[in-house]
Amino acid sequence: MSLTSLIESDRQHLIHPVVSYRAHEARGVTVLKSGKGAWLYDADGNELLDAFAGLWCVNTGYGHESIVRAAAGQMSKLPYATGYFHFGSEPAIELAQRLIDLAPASLRHVYFSLGGSDAIDSAIRFITHYYNAIGKPSKKQFIALERGYHGSSSMGAGMTAIASFHRNFDVPLATQHHIPSSYPYRSETPDDPEAIIVASVRALEAKVEQLGAGNVAAFFCEPVQGSGGVIVPPKGWLKAMCDACRRLDILFVADEVITGFGRTGPLFACEAEHVEPDLMTVAKGLTAGYAPMGALLLSDEVYQGIADGAKAGEAIGHGQTYSAHPVSAAVALEVLRLYLEGGLLANGQKQGARFARGLDSLLDHPLVGDSRHRGLLGAVELVADRKTKARFDPSLKLPERIADAAYRNRIIFRAFGDNILGFAPALCYSEGEIDELVTRVRKTLDEMLEHVDVRNALKG
Repeated sequence: MSLTSLIESDRQHLIHPVVSYRAHEARGVTVLKSGKGAWLYDADGNELLDAFAGLWCVNTGYGHESIVRAAAGQMSKLPYATGYFHFGSEPAIELAQRLIDLAPASLRHVYFSLGGSDAIDSAIRFITHYYNAIGKPSKKQFIALERGYHGSSSMGAGMTAIASFHRNFDVPLATQHHIPSSYPYRSETPDDPEAIIVASVRALEAKVEQLGAGNVAAFFCEPVQGSGGVIVPPKGWLKAMCDACRRLDILFVADEVITGFGRTGPLFACEAEHVEPDLMTVAKGLTAGYAPMGALLLSDEVYQGIADGAKAGEAIGHGQTYSAHPVSAAVALEVLRLYLEGGLLANGQKQGARFARGLDSLLDHPLVGDSRHRGLLGAVELVADRKTKARFDPSLKLPERIADAAYRNRIIFRAFGDNILGFAPALCYSEGEIDELVTRVRKTLDEMLEHVDVRNALKG
């Protein structure tokens, strides 16, 4: 098909995720053709610096031939194997063992999903089943964070706390609750990390007390909140929240769909604070986006509770046709090898400090109020008034204008609806590419200042 035909066909038939359908019809699609390392190439031949790793997922960068060979080799040998009826495949079994060897010690069992949303959905189903099986059927209430993102499944979208995922979908459910995000920049005590941690713990305790400890099943959180604006909590926050869950007798679920596989420095963000969750969800970096796959990791206590709660020979009714897909598993095994033996994890850790300095250097820009980061995950927040932290009026449509300018400057990053710019460079980035990222972002912000209405909106 010609490019014109592709664009028109897309407009007529292909539904895109999380977009205004009418706006997309009017705008038309940007067709991506190829990628290599940190760079993407569109159908018009433009070379684009990908500063968002696809959708926080292409942690290896594009074009790794060893991953392609792993997928092709598995496809030629066994392209599909069901996990039903006691069947399995070698790569899926090996991958499960590898993940357990690498994950926090509390996690001993793996269920493979197709991605992050259904890993979250699986977690909710397993937790519900667990409490019913062990004779605590009243524990049906779930707690998560404001600005949190836990997918867009029918259950997960309610755990998510972003308006567009709730609007007209009749969520959150009556069993889904949210407590304030640990948002240092907009906290009442931005310069007191301990106070922020204490406030979060107290909010969780208060919510559990309100609902009744005997009714609360679990607390879900991202170690760093991603789609809510890359909210980086103080160090020690994750451990404090996990410890609070232990005291409150509720399960602690770490959603590492974004933060897993080197994104925040260590292989898993939980490692940095020696946190051992009851359940952990992963996806994205598991296969670096080269094939669909996610996973839910469970503690032995949760697994045994479910297993022992079933009558002899009684099936646990949860599964998916493509769970533990052998091609995705083969891809994931090679991706893990590249992280650990191929030097990508070490390179990502090395580049983290340069990335942090680069984002912090933007704090002198008139539009920038905050810079935050952990590892190769970061954001800058734009404000109209740096003293009061007042946001820009939505009528300016600044995110759309920034995204357009970024494309003109040949860089891709996330421009969130509340004027937060999110970044997630691949672990393969060089020092020069980190510097180029910062240069192109600054140029994009400078372009915004050329607009009279944006300049006039600035205060102070």
